[in-house]
Amino acid sequence: MNISDNIKRVREAKNLTQKEVIMAIDMGAAMYSRIESGKIEPSLTTLEKIAKALGVSLVELIQSDESLSDVNSVDKSLMEKVWLMEALNDEERKIIYTMLDAFIGKKN
Repeated sequence: MNISDNIKRVREAKNLTQKEVIMAIDMGAAMYSRIESGKIEPSLTTLEKIAKALGVSLVELIQSDESLSDVNSVDKSLMEKVWLMEALNDEERKIIYTMLDAFIGKKN
């Protein structure tokens, strides 16, 4: 299961409409629809906003239903880092997300 599937699954489980999430994160409907349909990958900053609007942690939003023992060591390392980031305060997370967005933006 990928991130877009997780976003949709959590949104539906919480009985929220796309419009309710869009209003909570202040995003255009077309952009959100492309994220939820998997046509584009959201930035970490956007993922954090979506997770907050859905009332879940970032880890819960990106974690698949499969156990971590079924993923390779690179994926485990990434998940461990995401778990550690959840313990940071808002300002520290914002700095990390901004840096990651900048690095990823250079690659695109």
